[in-house]
Amino acid sequence: MNRSLRLGMSCALALAATLIVTPAPAFADGDDTALTNLIALVSQRLALAEPVARWKWANHQSITDTPREKALLADVEKRAAAANVDPAFAHAFFQDQIDASKDVQNALFATWRSTQPPQGPAPDLAASTRPQLDKLTQSLVAGLARVQPMRTADDCPSRVAQSLANWKSLTRYDAVHSGALTRALGHVCETGGVGATG
Repeated sequence: MNRSLRLGMSCALALAATLIVTPAPAFADGDDTALTNLIALVSQRLALAEPVARWKWANHQSITDTPREKALLADVEKRAAAANVDPAFAHAFFQDQIDASKDVQNALFATWRSTQPPQGPAPDLAASTRPQLDKLTQSLVAGLARVQPMRTADDCPSRVAQSLANWKSLTRYDAVHSGALTRALGHVCETGGVGATG
């Protein structure tokens, strides 16, 4: 990862951390703080695709890890039920997180094959990256509980799109990962998709 991209991601993560706020007990109509918080968490999770890819590259591992993905989705459904989140919603949302992460990892692998492999030692997946992913999983499930009331609203896709556009502008989000971020939000609304993303 080049220095400017690393700096941009660091700034985005720092800003994401400052935007996470304690939610109100109920979803206030027209207040998209819960969406912004969810997007911040999704962005943090996507940023971890790079150290995961570096570890897989260094250890000659496949990007797709079906047993781990199935275990994550089963765990997410249990956590969702405990948090009063529809398990099917949580499953679809986290499948999107997995797919978006793999999009980023595949793009990184393609870059490393065609140009230069990553330099330096790979991050410690078990000791460093996976604990961060596990913590984000819990936060994301809580985030789903906060956005769940707006999922069926007619304006849900446009509100997600507006929150996403605001997030990208606020953080100067790396355009290389923009498609992955949109994919990761594909099932926030019950109708699916992110409307009017332009």
